[in-house]
Amino acid sequence: MSDQWLEWAKRIQALSQSGLAFSKDVYDIERYEELRSISAEIMQEYTDLEMRKVRELFTNESGYQTPKVDVRGVVFKGNKILMVREKVDDKWSLPGGFCDVGLSPSENIVKEIREESGFDVTPIKLLAILDMNKHPHPPQPYHYYKLFIQCEVTGGRAESGIETKGIHFFEKDHLPELSVGRNTETQINLLFEFLRNPHKETVYD
Repeated sequence: MSDQWLEWAKRIQALSQSGLAFSKDVYDIERYEELRSISAEIMQEYTDLEMRKVRELFTNESGYQTPKVDVRGVVFKGNKILMVREKVDDKWSLPGGFCDVGLSPSENIVKEIREESGFDVTPIKLLAILDMNKHPHPPQPYHYYKLFIQCEVTGGRAESGIETKGIHFFEKDHLPELSVGRNTETQINLLFEFLRNPHKETVYD
């Protein structure tokens, strides 16, 4: 499919959700609900998602829609970077996930790294803020911003979590098969630039 279809569906979804959040007129509400249904139909038609899953994704959202935030931990050991093997697709990613309400980005990444790899860490630097739409990720139902935060290991030991099945440190030129919905090879290569140059300024889209 052309990714443009997906962008149209997400835009229609965002507008309909905002309309449902602020509109008081019963007829306008009916029209916004129909727009949301149309966006779900487009999403279902041009992706592998079942309609039930699409409707769950869209109808569980309320209020003015904004990009979601995904945090990824960047932990170096020597010339290698920490990655975890995801159970959902059997591929590798930087530890991390969606930010939880009530926790700051740095608190979130400490939590995610502990849960997914077993290591205790201290955040030391925000390396990059990237817009998922500007990188070669597969199509997603939502718009995401990705925060890459460098951390240092302070304790713990390698131990898989509920969502992971392996922990390993990889060299830049020997990366495993990546879970590209979570991170891409170009992003990993970008992060290694901070290993070579610790004074490199934060990158953002």
